[in-house]
Amino acid sequence: MTETAAKGHAKDPADRGRTSIADGVVEKIAGMAAREVAGVHAMGSGSGLSRTFGAVRDRVPGGAKAAVSRGVKAEVGEVQTALDLEIVVDYGVSIRDVARAVRENVISEVERMTGLEVVEVNIAVSDVKLPDEEDAEPEPRLQ
Repeated sequence: MTETAAKGHAKDPADRGRTSIADGVVEKIAGMAAREVAGVHAMGSGSGLSRTFGAVRDRVPGGAKAAVSRGVKAEVGEVQTALDLEIVVDYGVSIRDVARAVRENVISEVERMTGLEVVEVNIAVSDVKLPDEEDAEPEPRLQ
């Protein structure tokens, strides 16, 4: 065996190929991480009608896949990602504190799971869930 061939095989297996991560993968991770934060009532549009349609879609077989990433948009490059999140917060919480906690948790989980550098996490608070508002979830059709 020649020295050149030996060097070729000595290459670290982690460097033998490329890994690409789809935008949807990062969106799901970010959506789950954002929902873990206390004070986040929902993700996505704040209008009650939109939340109602979202709740119906979540109950349709196959519809729950989109629910995890609802309210999240990711742009994924080769080594970096940027995220936009739209959240609904519970009344009475500090929006600044919730946004900071969401940003920290999302960055931590996305970087840990993907190895991508998160360059920014923009958060839009689209609504506040008041204590006397009922959740607009429909009655289940099957029991």
